[in-house]
Amino acid sequence: MDNTSGSEQSSEKLHILDYWRIIRVRIATILLVFLLTAITTTVVTFLIPPTYMSLSRIAVEKDTSDIAPLMGAQSSQSSFDPYFISTEFEKIQSQIVLDAVVETCELREEWKDDNGGESLSELRARKLLEKVIDVSQYRNTSIIELRAYDGDENLAREIAQALAEEYKKYRSNLQKRRVEAGINKLKERMEKTNNEISLMQAKVDSLRVTLGISDAAGEDSYSIVEPEIVRRYESELITAKSLYTQQATLLQGLKEQGDEELRNSILTAYPDAQLDALVREYQTGQNSLANKSIDLGEGHPTIKSLRAVLSTFEGQIQNRIKGILAGLELRVKSSLAQVNELQKAVDSAKSKEAKVQEEGREYFDAKRKLSNTTRMRDTILFRIMQEEVDLDLPKESSVEIIDKADNPIRPVRPNIALNISLGVIVGLILGVGLAFFIEYLDTSVKTIDDVERALNTAVLGVIPQNVGSLVDEGEESPHAEAYRVLRTNILFAGRQSEDQTTFTVVSGGAGEGKTTTMFNLAVIFAQLGDRILVIDSDLRRPSMHRYFKVSNNIGLTNLLLGQNTVEEVVQITDIPNLHFIPSGKLPSSSMGVLSSAKMKDFVADMKSRYDYVFFDAPPIMGVSDASVLASAVDLCVLVVQYRKYPQLMTQRAKEMVTKVGGNLIGVVLNNINISQDSYYYYYSGYYYDNYYKSREDEEGSDGTGSDNKEIKDKSITTEVGSSSDVKPKY
Repeated sequence: MDNTSGSEQSSEKLHILDYWRIIRVRIATILLVFLLTAITTTVVTFLIPPTYMSLSRIAVEKDTSDIAPLMGAQSSQSSFDPYFISTEFEKIQSQIVLDAVVETCELREEWKDDNGGESLSELRARKLLEKVIDVSQYRNTSIIELRAYDGDENLAREIAQALAEEYKKYRSNLQKRRVEAGINKLKERMEKTNNEISLMQAKVDSLRVTLGISDAAGEDSYSIVEPEIVRRYESELITAKSLYTQQATLLQGLKEQGDEELRNSILTAYPDAQLDALVREYQTGQNSLANKSIDLGEGHPTIKSLRAVLSTFEGQIQNRIKGILAGLELRVKSSLAQVNELQKAVDSAKSKEAKVQEEGREYFDAKRKLSNTTRMRDTILFRIMQEEVDLDLPKESSVEIIDKADNPIRPVRPNIALNISLGVIVGLILGVGLAFFIEYLDTSVKTIDDVERALNTAVLGVIPQNVGSLVDEGEESPHAEAYRVLRTNILFAGRQSEDQTTFTVVSGGAGEGKTTTMFNLAVIFAQLGDRILVIDSDLRRPSMHRYFKVSNNIGLTNLLLGQNTVEEVVQITDIPNLHFIPSGKLPSSSMGVLSSAKMKDFVADMKSRYDYVFFDAPPIMGVSDASVLASAVDLCVLVVQYRKYPQLMTQRAKEMVTKVGGNLIGVVLNNINISQDSYYYYYSGYYYDNYYKSREDEEGSDGTGSDNKEIKDKSITTEVGSSSDVKPKY
């Protein structure tokens, strides 16, 4: 789990470094595109004529009409219209409003310079006006912002203000026309209503005559008498029914009770003095009987006499109760009879009322319709008079100009700061984008990984950019360490045995730095005490003699053709331990000399005389001589210039070396810009100079630096020697 996470982080970091490497390598392209875009944007910005913007604000409300309800139309205020503001936008930009603005601001003359000095047509001026105005809603309100743009700040203000005013006039005229149309409709409706009233009045008069309703008696005598009688009888009937129900219920309840209970109920419901006196006398006799029975006994004459008196009282009480019940029954029958009489009276009155209503219904309906229609006519007439008066009076418009247009303080276009900022941003984006695009299209060798992936061959060394002759730069040149690293890798990583002492340095195409690489490599070998022979084998375009600053009159071709001896063609250079054989002139008879048997013998001879022999070869993709040399020598090194040729060409060069049996031990990446591409920092000898130089400075500060330098110089002198001490084996 942790390993996976670490791998992902490492991969992500690698990608970021790759991107940064591309930016550093293509920094010139990025800066060029960036500067061109920024400068172009700035120049164009300052060349664009200034444009001023003036703003006016208006508040818009829906038109409200008092006529619409009278016309039977539904008020527009009853529901919300979400498209109201959008509709007003179209009205503001309508032909009527814009043409009015054109005439008010005299735009046909103002803009004639854009038409070759001739006055614009109305259509042309309106089309131009549409392009210089902008209508928008202010947030979520009914406020509309009107913007006008023009190179003249005064004209921009006039257009913005005229647009608001002309739209306000348009809405006022529209509202006025609507009111006038409504008044005309009302007049038409009133005329129609007058005709209806005339017909209704004739019908009412005819029915009045038919029903015999006189003006003296009035209409109330016909329509009100019978309904009042019915209501009175119905009220009396309700009272009588209530009384009957109450009495009948009481009588029925009394009949269902016992004697004593019945007596108490009657005394409670119908207080009767006679019955009350009889009951008291009866209760007194019972009390006296009870007291005397205890003293006298039941057979005593007094007791018998008291019992006879109580029996008399009891009979009288019963007779009184019967009389009360009989009276109650009579009242119930009387109430029932009254109810029946009142019901007959109500029925009779209703019958009469129905007859009256049936006879006068048509009349009253006609009369009611006449009254309603007359009131409607009066209302319409009043509204017409009111609207006609209001029409002539100043009215508050549904459009209010809340902010008048002012002269703009500064132009809105071009926005110098914004345009330059955008130019900088866009230029940076375009530059980086173009850099990555070029990098994507670039199939050349850019990294060590590219070499190892394309050629399946190790990278022996990385040579920095702008490397010249190490002889001219000096032994302590920071570039020298790169060649020391290359020498070490060739000797220990490439060679299979110590007998492999002949080298050739080839390249796929011209200009990849193979000659410089071989010269400096030979110098490094010689500085370390090895006897070195450099042979310029590029017979068609020799250049190695320029590095040694010697003549190219005689050389390898003269030797192979038998014109000169080895001693005559070998030149001793100013570099200790380093000898050189130029290519010589290339006569027509020298074609194919490198593949001759004498060439093989020559290579074997030089191998026995020198520690190492270097052959400078032509580009392998252009001349067959390079392939011949690759097969004749022990080791072959392929020089590939950084970002110069496609990888396919490099692959082809390797194939040509291996096809002839050449021993390709590795690749040298040349002309690397270490300052741009930090990817190669640790593959170059660039750090060597910084590291050892700082170390030497530290030692020198301790007072030992001079001694160490002397020791170092002495060791080098001892190891390398002078040119006079080198004795070739011939």
